[in-house]
Amino acid sequence: MPTALGGGGATLTDVIAMCHALGQHCASTAMVFAMHQIQVACIVHHGLEAPWQRAFLEDIARHQLLLASATSEAGIGGNTRTSSCAVEKNGDRCSLKKNAIVISYGASADAILVTSRAHPEAAAADQVLVVVKKGDYALERTSSWDTMGMRGTVSDGHVLTAAFAADHILPLPFADISSRTMLPVAHLTWSAVWLGIASDAVNRARAFVRGEARKMPGSTPPGALRVAEVMSELQLMRANLTDTAQAYVENLSAPDVLTSLTFAIRMNHLKVGSSEMAVQVVNHALLVCGILGYKNDTKFSLGRHLRDAHSAALMVSNDRILGNTAGLLLAVKEEVAL
Repeated sequence: MPTALGGGGATLTDVIAMCHALGQHCASTAMVFAMHQIQVACIVHHGLEAPWQRAFLEDIARHQLLLASATSEAGIGGNTRTSSCAVEKNGDRCSLKKNAIVISYGASADAILVTSRAHPEAAAADQVLVVVKKGDYALERTSSWDTMGMRGTVSDGHVLTAAFAADHILPLPFADISSRTMLPVAHLTWSAVWLGIASDAVNRARAFVRGEARKMPGSTPPGALRVAEVMSELQLMRANLTDTAQAYVENLSAPDVLTSLTFAIRMNHLKVGSSEMAVQVVNHALLVCGILGYKNDTKFSLGRHLRDAHSAALMVSNDRILGNTAGLLLAVKEEVAL
């Protein structure tokens, strides 16, 4: 959030570091923070020209408002680039009704950014992104969030019914907002959360091995070799995130790069790689800690880490992303340099 609008002026790199730090303690807290920041980035990057949206950003900073998003939809699932609901206009006022299968922390949010078709006759991929504030929408819960992990995000399903002013629609088509901001910032901040889970798991494994070493002076505990191995995996995971984040930040003012097929491929690989490696790292840390990592009542417990990490491949489904990447690789003609 720019300091001119009352924000702290943090860079995206700062936000990624915060997600990583929070992820080492509570992945649900870190994910809520990440998802809020994704929505803030969409408005900061694509809404500063509109007076209402600048004023709204000032309200976010002044009153510490929490932003959520509604992109999934019944009948479409997690395919964020299509919608069945549509914006209906009546002069300067608009309305929409969306059956969202998931709105994380929706009941606690102060505003929700909603994807929708631009108008009732629009194609499913002709989408806009709408900012609706509390008081301008109603939520009817349709499903509860009783999950293996990430329980604190409270990602219930809701039917969202909203009535809002026409200028609450962000000016760019959602396809551009997604390519330039929502998708890359999501994959970067989510990857930072998963890196946080993996980092804490490795720290617990290292602490366990050091404790074992103190019991057997002059010898190397059996788990030490596996800790060295898992540290290498963690380093690769961190390097992938850092390198991709740097590439994104360097091209923030180059929309042609951010909307290119090669950049989409790169972001897809970050998400898939980070989500798969997080589970792999936690699994290896669990093997190091053994039964003390398997139990829930020890300082080496890794049950929560493993449950939370398994959400990563499902949040948007890796199979869907890999299928999309396969199509992109067939379509792109130039060499893909990652």
